[in-house]
Amino acid sequence: MHDQQVSLERDVEALLVPAGERVTLRAGELASITQALGGSYTVVVGGNMYRIESKDADALGRSPGAGTQANESAVTTREQAEAAAWAQLRTCYDPEIPVNIAELGLVYACSAAPLEQGRGWQVKVRMTLTAPGCGMGEHLVREIEQKLLAVPGVMQASVQLVWDPPWSRDMMSEAARLELGMPSAPIGSFGSESVKKRTWTLRNALKR
Repeated sequence: MHDQQVSLERDVEALLVPAGERVTLRAGELASITQALGGSYTVVVGGNMYRIESKDADALGRSPGAGTQANESAVTTREQAEAAAWAQLRTCYDPEIPVNIAELGLVYACSAAPLEQGRGWQVKVRMTLTAPGCGMGEHLVREIEQKLLAVPGVMQASVQLVWDPPWSRDMMSEAARLELGMPSAPIGSFGSESVKKRTWTLRNALKR
């Protein structure tokens, strides 16, 4: 998407990216919306990047989202539970990168196991981050667990962050590489200054 500049319509809580610190952005501040994916918004205010949750979209003049639900009926098999879990993982994004965490290669494993007495399913995910020091880790883990629990029939969900093996750009899917214009498209080939700036930001985020 092209960056859209808006004036915040009210005070709103946001997460500073990549530190993960909670801050309050004030009504009337100008915000450039650089990403609107997976039910959240990435904005730039005063030269800093922030993440705003879907429930606070009205501060940006947008309608709050209703959340992400993978299926209308409960999953009944391991294959269905794992397929639904992967579908939810593809709705989760690094706030700096417009590619979902599955295509980025951040998810190392996703498995489902039945709970006792047919009480539904437990989903376990092992994943990493583009950089071990990223302060957004705990917030991303919480978001993923909430989205997994939104799958009907999934009663328990846990996400474990691991650092071995370390993530590298080689783990990205071909779709992710194409989305980011890597490696064939030089920065100078993009058409607008905003796209050039965002591409520079993304590539530096991937180098962390």
